[in-house]
This record gives sequence, C-alpha cells and structure tokens, in this order.
Amino acid sequence: MTPARALQCATIYAAELCRTPDRGRIAVGLLADLVAVPGNPLADLSATERVDFVMKGGAIVLRPE
Repeated sequence: MTPARALQCATIYAAELCRTPDRGRIAVGLLADLVAVPGNPLADLSATERVDFVMKGGAIVLRPE
C-alpha cells in the first residue's frame, strides 16, 4: 500500500465506513479535526508519528512551542 493510500484509508475511507460524512475531509462546515506533521508523509509515512499541531473541532489543542 502506498503512503497516500494508507492515509486515505485512515481518513476518508474510515469515515465512510463509519457513516460519518462530516469527517475525513477538509471543507467549510465540517469538524476541522486536523493534525500537522513535520515533513511530507507521502514521502515518509513515519512523519505521522511526530505530530506537531492538532486542531479539534476548530480549536487548537497542540501547537509548536
């Protein structure tokens, strides 16, 4: 499985399987749960193990110090 496909399965397709269409995408009116990682997870999937920023429900929960 490519890194892009793994990320899609963990976000878009997982939301579809759970029947939660307001999750798994970034768009106006959705929940705005986001994470940011250093680097490019498409080039190095292990970048997802080093989360730098978290937004949940549109509120910042974790940010770089």
